[in-house]
Amino acid sequence: MPGRLRAAYESRLADGALTADPAQTAAVDALSAVEEVLATAKPAGLFRKAEAARGAYLWGPVGRGKSMLMDLFFAVAPMTPKRRIHFYAFMADVHRRVGIWRGGDAGARRAMFGQTRGDDPIPPLADLIATEARLLCFDEFQVTDVADAMILGRLFEALLARGVTVVATSNRPPDDLYRDGINRQLVLPFIALLKDRLDIVPVMGALDYRRERLRGARTWFSPIDPDNALQFDTLWRDLLGTDVEAGVTLEVLGRQEHWPRAAGGLLRAHFASLCVHALGPEDYIAIAARFHTVFVEGVPKLGPEKRNEAKRFAILIDTLYEARARTVVLAAGEPETLYPAGDQAFEFERTVSRLREMRAAGWGEPIIPSLHGEGKSL
Repeated sequence: MPGRLRAAYESRLADGALTADPAQTAAVDALSAVEEVLATAKPAGLFRKAEAARGAYLWGPVGRGKSMLMDLFFAVAPMTPKRRIHFYAFMADVHRRVGIWRGGDAGARRAMFGQTRGDDPIPPLADLIATEARLLCFDEFQVTDVADAMILGRLFEALLARGVTVVATSNRPPDDLYRDGINRQLVLPFIALLKDRLDIVPVMGALDYRRERLRGARTWFSPIDPDNALQFDTLWRDLLGTDVEAGVTLEVLGRQEHWPRAAGGLLRAHFASLCVHALGPEDYIAIAARFHTVFVEGVPKLGPEKRNEAKRFAILIDTLYEARARTVVLAAGEPETLYPAGDQAFEFERTVSRLREMRAAGWGEPIIPSLHGEGKSL
């Protein structure tokens, strides 16, 4: 008798919600193995420590169904408490809590951790996380920050020792995490731990499901009228599929920017939030690093007095262009009509050119990462 995950997957194949994909078979097998161990796991007792099941790490290009499989697994996983979270948000919370331990007084420590003694924040932090979730599911697993690299190995070793099971999705294999980063040797023990305690499963199907939904679809909608707004929204919901707009908070230079209409690698945001609000290049870099597809709505025509907004929009598009992010826009007019006059108009011509290029059918073709850090376009 198949487990609940396999039954749910096969049911979706049978009703046509999913298309059979051999590349997903190994991932279903690995997640089903985790489900089976969790179903028979014995709870911790007075003389018995909780034990972590062998986890799974699914990696491959965007749009191959990793997050969908994670959704199915998380929904049926026989473990409580459990938590699914984007890895970026998890690490932001980790650093916040470490800051409270290191900088807070005894009262602040007790309020957060229920304990106060010691200088090392890792044991109390691991204790706290283990009470919140015996199963941690991470989406978009990545290591891009030296501060993360310094803490990950010890933290995950402590979590596994406390019986926390880890499942993750990523666009990169473990050996490519933090590749070429400063002091990369700090993350090598963590990579070794991942490879030792999690099944590493490539999900490398030739079909990019989100790209298939975008293939042949318009990615520039103008003018802003009910018909274009409806088509823009329909495309968003089609790409969203079964994902939930859970929202994402990005921390940049000590500031936190919350994006409520986000799910997995998808972001939908209004021009006012992106370009009227005083964001800078670092914010746009964080967005481009976090999301593979960005929907921008409500882009107006800008007069000379809107030079700051035009400049921010140009920086946003430049950043998404360099990241090869897929970009869908609902705007008041065609690119060349958005900022025709003003002291930034000459520079804006490059933005117009890039917007036109980003509308081409092959734009944002995904790169398959290899075990050696190289890649090839599909």
